[in-house]
Amino acid sequence: MRLVFMATGDIALPAFRHLIEQGPRPLALVTQPDKPVGRHQVLTPPAIKTAALAAGVPVFQPVKAGDAAPELAAMSPDVIVVMAYGQILRRDILELPSTAIINLHASLLPKYRGAACIQAAIDAGDAESGITSLHVVRELDAGDIILARSIPLAADETGGSLHERLAELAPQVLAETLARIADGTAPRIPQDPALVTHISKLERDAGRLDWNLPAMALERRIRAYHPWPGTFTIAQVAGKPQRLKILPPSHPVDRDMTPGSLFICGGKLVVGCGQGALELTTVQPEGAKAMPAADYLRGRKPESMC
Repeated sequence: MRLVFMATGDIALPAFRHLIEQGPRPLALVTQPDKPVGRHQVLTPPAIKTAALAAGVPVFQPVKAGDAAPELAAMSPDVIVVMAYGQILRRDILELPSTAIINLHASLLPKYRGAACIQAAIDAGDAESGITSLHVVRELDAGDIILARSIPLAADETGGSLHERLAELAPQVLAETLARIADGTAPRIPQDPALVTHISKLERDAGRLDWNLPAMALERRIRAYHPWPGTFTIAQVAGKPQRLKILPPSHPVDRDMTPGSLFICGGKLVVGCGQGALELTTVQPEGAKAMPAADYLRGRKPESMC
């Protein structure tokens, strides 16, 4: 099977390495251009590009995926595999492979089409998540499903831990999907439109906590958004607003308090919510390192959070 892999996100690394080690070995990797990263904006390649070059796999980094269509067409791929690539693919790519173009998506479709699918499952309080393989069409994550494999979510699951677990599940899903394509038994199961949900890309400021929400919902969000985009609040300290990052774990408390008001006792920091209250265990003031809430309270006396 002649295969091209298209991916940018780190979640695709185990699946890509599986192909290099177990086959079919990719003819090429298509990934996004290097991007400036960090405070000093150092131009940094995607980790999957580094892995491809180390394995001797040719790499293409077009600004638009279609810019690489002529080079890919010359390779005559049977199958194109897409995972966390970061662009909607157009006809010039969709029509390239002779057999199929498939996507590995980190949710149990038709739930959570879109980029923030991992965070969404935790944020919603779902019992499970998984990897779905599907045929690629021009509409985002809307193609017919080939197969899906699920894993249960842990009570302390974070966006980071689920990302890693789904990354490790992806090679199994990919191997089974390619085997079915090769022997002609890959199904095309239409997605039920009544069950479709869409999740927008998360921006950095999406993590600001709304203390009018129930404590249970906020506890899930703190876990779901860790480490990206992270959650934060604005603490009023000596009458001045200060940004305060909130890290998991946090603990719902059966206490009736005004949303955003504080109860501070014995090194514990409890914030009132729309329903119940939430004890914060680890926080990070702007410009400082993460620290236990008790350490934070030794040097500051926050009055409220919003």
